[in-house]
Parts: sequence; structure tokens; C-alpha cells
Amino acid sequence: MKEKKMNLNPLVAYISMEIALENNIKTYAGGLGVLAGDILRAAADLKFPMAGITLFNRDGYFKQVVSKDGAQLAMSDRSDFLLLEKLSPTVSVNIGQEKVLVGVWRYLIRSENGFLVPVYFLDTDLPGNTKKNRALCGSLYGGTEEYRLKQEIILGRGAIKMLTALGHESVQKIHLNEGHGALATIELFLNSKQPTDRKKIKEVRRKCVFTTHTPIPKAQDVFSLPYLLNYQPDFPGHLTGLAIKNEINFTRCGLYFSGFVNAVSRAHRERAREIYKTRQIKHVTNGVDSATWTAPEFKSLYDQHIPGWRSDNALLKKVRHIKGQEVWSAHQAAKRRLISLVNKQIGVKLDEDIFTLVFARRFAVYKRPEYLFQDLSRLLAVNKVRPMQLIFAGKAHPQDLEGQELIKKINVLVKQLSQNIKLVFLEDYDLDKAKFLVAGADLWLNNPLPPNEASGTSGMKAAHNGIPQLSIKDGWWPEGYHKHRTGWVINEKVDGDVYRVLEKEILPMFYDRPDKWRELMVSTISRNASYFNAQRTLKEYIKRAYRLPS
Repeated sequence: MKEKKMNLNPLVAYISMEIALENNIKTYAGGLGVLAGDILRAAADLKFPMAGITLFNRDGYFKQVVSKDGAQLAMSDRSDFLLLEKLSPTVSVNIGQEKVLVGVWRYLIRSENGFLVPVYFLDTDLPGNTKKNRALCGSLYGGTEEYRLKQEIILGRGAIKMLTALGHESVQKIHLNEGHGALATIELFLNSKQPTDRKKIKEVRRKCVFTTHTPIPKAQDVFSLPYLLNYQPDFPGHLTGLAIKNEINFTRCGLYFSGFVNAVSRAHRERAREIYKTRQIKHVTNGVDSATWTAPEFKSLYDQHIPGWRSDNALLKKVRHIKGQEVWSAHQAAKRRLISLVNKQIGVKLDEDIFTLVFARRFAVYKRPEYLFQDLSRLLAVNKVRPMQLIFAGKAHPQDLEGQELIKKINVLVKQLSQNIKLVFLEDYDLDKAKFLVAGADLWLNNPLPPNEASGTSGMKAAHNGIPQLSIKDGWWPEGYHKHRTGWVINEKVDGDVYRVLEKEILPMFYDRPDKWRELMVSTISRNASYFNAQRTLKEYIKRAYRLPS
């Protein structure tokens, strides 16, 4: 198919340290990257001229292997070069006293309507660079503080330079997905022809949009100003309010230079306003790419009853007119595929007729993967009356020792409880396994420690397949929860409420009132899939953040 020129002349450049596109392109670690990929797919669906920019991490994030004692082992997980096209432009970025050459690869997202959205991967593995600098696009989130800073210099400043080298003068907005790319604003500031700092800042703010994702301080990039100046001597640290206590926080840098700033859920907006002491922060609640996260069985069902849902995800509200039995049949087919995967990979015997609960996300302390096991006797008592199957999956950052301990704890429980309850840990959680999990579960579990969950999109993916969620009221759930219609809330003020809800409400409905359960599945899709999708999210950005001239 001939490429349309308009497709490859983006009006918005979306800069993200991670962008998840395909399982074999390992440039993502978790939700941040998956969201980025989903936003760009939505741009293709909506025929919106946009481009993504990230780093080409040749060694990926890591491949997770679980040892015999239950510990996480991190192995190299290289990307598939054949999926990318090498382009000719090269730019140079100053890091300290060195000039680092940056090349670029391209991936094209092609929607079903033929519209193309380019994603550019910056790469320093070039002959003109030193061995150390060639390795800067090696491992995602790997290495030392110095390595991380150099990667973010390449991402932020390199992105702006590369857009020019690619001939993308049409770009009117720079959208920074988290603080990793904040130095893009510095490149714009230093390139500005305005006569005063004040006017330069104003010009940059007109161009930049910033999305903050995490309220957790240790997840943000903070460097002392003297340290940063060693690597970026032209950094404008003199600007009033940019450096706080002689430190530069890249999240605050993004806030400082952006005319539109947003959190990723309504609850996260309130938390972000408390942290950054500004009501400037709006919210655009995340969504997921419907076509990507809807199981084949449900795609066929929607195609049959709701033609056009792929190009207009809001039409999924019409699922309320589909019979519950049809939704249930699609679900059971997806569940069988999940059970087959688990049985084959782990060698256990899960049963398609047994209630299956899934917890799958990054293993971090605040996400509390061990939450369901805080009272083992009560959990087992619930299971004795009405049986459950529990599937856990997720990676912990290689430098997050606490998160790795939680993985080990779950795997110890797998062995400890093997005679009492069916519990499995599915290793090496990735895009492909996530698709099986969000389609094949009966219930999606989410229990973060409030108010630390900015959004959490896995439950939105599950909703596209009719799976209700049991969750703490944090992140997106205060917006997605409708009593008796989309799932349940865990009340942490009531001791052991998670067991009460399972025992008294969820399991009796699943086993004893199948018609009610099917109604719940239909309602979950109609209410939540029709709204918490990336098309709606991008439309909000276009209207409220980009505000491009028509």
C-alpha cells in the first residue's frame, strides 16, 4: 500500500522512554510503555498525525526466569531488528565534553484503515561513538545513575534534534510521557530565538504537554544541579523555580516547561496537586487499545453484533444488547486458552469450570502482590467452600530488591499451599502472556496501597473481555466502579474485607447465579470498555491539550 504523505508528517511528537509495540521489540518494561503503544495505535485508528519517539534498547528490559527456590533471575532479552527499518539521518548530542552520534530506526503502526503512524527508535550503537557510548542504547532502565542520565539526555535532546533531521518541521506539540524525556524542553528553550528567558519559557510552554504517571518520589529522576551540569553544562539552572534545593527533578522540569500538565486519573490528579502544590495539573484518565486487548473470541462477537466498533470504540456500549450466553461462550473459549497455556508451561492441572482469579502487574511493594495471603487460614476456608484457582504474574525491577522478595514469597506460597489451593506463578510476564491473562480470568484483582496507584490499566484490558475487577478504590477504579455493574471494592477499613467480598458476594454469584454473573460481564464491557479505551483518551488530549488549529 502506498504511504500517504500526510501520515508521515506528524503534528504531535510523543516522547516516551518505553513504547510497547510487539512482543519481540523489547523496548518496554510495563504499564508506561504499554500505554504509549496504545495511544499511538489509537492515533492510527483516528487518522491523527502523530509520531512516537523512544530509545532502541537492544538488550531490552529483561527476560524473567524463576529459580528452584522461587527467586527472580534477570536474563538478556534482545529485540528483533527485522521488525524495524534503519533510516539515514544522524544527529549529535553533547554529553559533557563528548559528542555522541545518534541514529534512528523506524517502525510503522498501520491501522485497519491504512493510516500510518511512525515510531522512531534512537540508537547510539554507531561506528563513530566510543564503546561506552555505543552501549547507551543497551538496557532499558539498566546500569548506574550516570547511565540513566545519559540515556535521558539522548531521549530528550536527541528527540528534538532528530525530528528536525527527519524533516518533521510540521510538529506543533511535544508530548512528554513522564519525566524521562524532560530535557526535550531544554533543547527547545536553548534553540529559542526569543529575546528574553521569560519569552523563551512562554514559547516552550505553548509547545509542550506533560503527563505525569507516578506519585512515588523514588521512581522519579532527581539529580543535583552540579552533577547535571557536568553532563549538560548548558542546562539553564539559573531559571527561577527550576532548581529546588540545588536539585533538578525531571518531573518538575516537565511541569515547569509545559503549558498543559495532566495526571492519568481523577484520583491521581488530586494526589499530584498535593505533591506539586499546584492546581495547574488536570487529568486525562488512561485508556487501552481496544483491538489489541480484546481476545479473538470477543472480537468475532463484537464484529458480528457491532460493526464499526474497531474504528469507534465507544460503540462497545451496545454490548448491552448482546445476550449473556454469547458473552459467556466467548469468555469460556478465552479461559480455555489461558488454562492450556498455564498447564503447558507449568505442568499443573487447572480446570475451566473453577473460578479463576488473576493478579498480574509489576511486582512493587505498593502494589502489594501478597495482599490476598495476609490471612491464609481465612483464604483457605473460603476456598474450601467454593474452590478458586489463583494465577499470579509480574516482574520486579532488577534493582528493586523488595519487589524481588515479593516474587520469591509468592513462589514459596505456591509450594506451601499446593495441597490446599491451586496457586501458580506464570513467569516472564510480557505482552503475549498479558493478552491470555486479561481474557481468560474470571476476576481481576488489584490491591495497591492508596494513594500510590496513578491509574492501573490492566483492569481496563480485562473489562474489554467482560472480566469484572475486585479492587481498592485507587487509580482509575473510583471512575470505573459501578456497584453491581462492573465489579467490587475492597474496603480497607474493614479487616479482612477481601475475604468477605469473595465469600459472600463474588463466589456465590459465580457458582450459584450464573445469569447474574453473565449480566455483570455484559455490563462491564458496556460501561467500562466503551469508555476506558485509548481512542477516548487521545480525543481528550487532542481537544484539551493539543488544541491544534483546524
